[in-house]
Amino acid sequence: MDIRPKIFDLSLSTRMKKWFSGCVIVSLFMLLIFRYAVMKNPLGQGYLPNPLANSSNPLEWVQATIPPAVQNSSNSLEWLQYTVPPAVQNPENDSQVVSIETVAFRLFAQRNISNEEQQSLRTWNLMKNLINHSQVLPNGMEAIKQAGSAWNSLMVSVEEEKRGSMNDSSNRRAKEKLCPHFLNKMNASELDSSDYRLRFPCGLTQGSAITVIGTPNGLLGNFRIELTGESVPEEPDPPIILHYNVRIHGDKITEDPVIVQNTWTVAHDWGEEERCPSPVPEKSKKVEEFDQCNKMVGGNVTLKSGVARRSSMMLEGFKSRRYFPFKQGYPFVATLRVGSEGMQMSVDGKHITSFAYRETLEAWLVSEVRLSGDLQLISVLASGLPTSEESENVIDLEALKSTPLSLKTSLELFIGVFSTANNFKRRMAVRRTWMQYPAVRTGLVAVRFFVGLHKNQIVNEELWNEARTYGDIQLMPFVDYYSLISWKTLGICIFGTEVVSAKFVMKTDDDSFVRVDEVLASLKKMKLSHGLLYGLINSDSRPHRSSDSKWYISPKEWPGERYPPWAHGPGYVVSQDIAKAVYKRHREGQLKVYRPLCLISAQFNAVRVYFTRK
Repeated sequence: MDIRPKIFDLSLSTRMKKWFSGCVIVSLFMLLIFRYAVMKNPLGQGYLPNPLANSSNPLEWVQATIPPAVQNSSNSLEWLQYTVPPAVQNPENDSQVVSIETVAFRLFAQRNISNEEQQSLRTWNLMKNLINHSQVLPNGMEAIKQAGSAWNSLMVSVEEEKRGSMNDSSNRRAKEKLCPHFLNKMNASELDSSDYRLRFPCGLTQGSAITVIGTPNGLLGNFRIELTGESVPEEPDPPIILHYNVRIHGDKITEDPVIVQNTWTVAHDWGEEERCPSPVPEKSKKVEEFDQCNKMVGGNVTLKSGVARRSSMMLEGFKSRRYFPFKQGYPFVATLRVGSEGMQMSVDGKHITSFAYRETLEAWLVSEVRLSGDLQLISVLASGLPTSEESENVIDLEALKSTPLSLKTSLELFIGVFSTANNFKRRMAVRRTWMQYPAVRTGLVAVRFFVGLHKNQIVNEELWNEARTYGDIQLMPFVDYYSLISWKTLGICIFGTEVVSAKFVMKTDDDSFVRVDEVLASLKKMKLSHGLLYGLINSDSRPHRSSDSKWYISPKEWPGERYPPWAHGPGYVVSQDIAKAVYKRHREGQLKVYRPLCLISAQFNAVRVYFTRK
């Protein structure tokens, strides 16, 4: 019997087993190498072949990681529920590209919204290049990241509303979303003086005021009033927009009573203290024409202690002491008012201190006031809070809705208006006043508000409802920090040339009144349609070099001592070719963007600059 086949079979089986074992060992070894490569380089650059590894467009990364079935789905819940698979990240140093990828997905993913709702995203959808240039402006990436989270939450809320899945508790929350005009707490027995907090559902705006009535008590009588912002997932501790610290018996620096003002953020810790009275009075600044610290504070004042026996002033009838607005055991009425450049504190009707806004720490960010320390609270009142109008209560609703615009509608003039999310009243004032000019109502001129997102979910939901109701809001894909206003200028240029075709494009603010008839008449008289920059031009402006200033410009951003001529923001007009050049250069990465100056300046070639009278 020939046994060679069996021997052959046995030999083959043995070799197959050895070969299989070897493959397993090699595979395990390769897997270990692969794992090491990924740990060392999460994006696969230099280790793993990836056709998108060298791509400068993060949106390509997004599309590559989302299944086609989800990309083509009309159900936004699939988009919302689908999570971009994160690359294996180094926990000590997350990759910026992965972060941008996720943000881009959140902001520009397809959503199940109606054509009517899409009208407010016409500019949004053309601003994807901001992702690539987010590092150009300070806080740019932070603002886009925060907008990604805010937008995702808003879209989830909108989807729930459309699906009719809101239960009774959700309905109660919906009714409470109305932003109140004022809040008060009058019962002293219910106020926790050691740590009292009053939340503002829709933040603060210019004209808002917080009044505190109380009495310094306890061992020292020291107390604090703090305005804090909204917490975000990346930074669980909220920023302190204003820290107002009253030290009646002084501190380590001085034994005399003092008021200390400051700010705090996770990224920058405490800022530079502002003390009142100031140790260097000659360096004291003004905020909206008010002294940073009233010169009376810390100075000697003469108080009448009795009635003089004679009509002539008798020194023995008077005594002198150092003035300080707060005194232990004595009640006070302190009112903090929100201005355009900062906050003003008055005590018992007298202006005491001013505090200028600092970068990224502005009034619209405030979500809560906190009072703590040796303070017996009597009442707290907040008034002038931003509040929206219910469309059901608007009598002239149809007259306030904007005229619909089709793609590339021809216009004589397009006007873009800067506004912030919770400036509901200002936008309503504009709708009821200069947006009622016949040229606007007939469609010769179009007006749109350019508004960034808010960190507050309630504000964003109110803003979304407002956009749906009036059709005149263009949402921006970033949180509305002041340092990013140049991006809004870019948005206006995009809308005026890519969404519609306007002969002239104008920028203005929501607190300005535009004489539309006069603007059109002036442009007609000039008989110019190219190379025009028309407005109040500043030719001798210097950059702010204080790092705490809201208008801070570093030498790296602008090394010169003076700016080039630029147009003042309350109102200027450019011709269509200038607006197109702004968008084209930005898209190609050839446009230098500054802040907080308006983007358009006389640096463009062949610009005819026309000055207006002050």
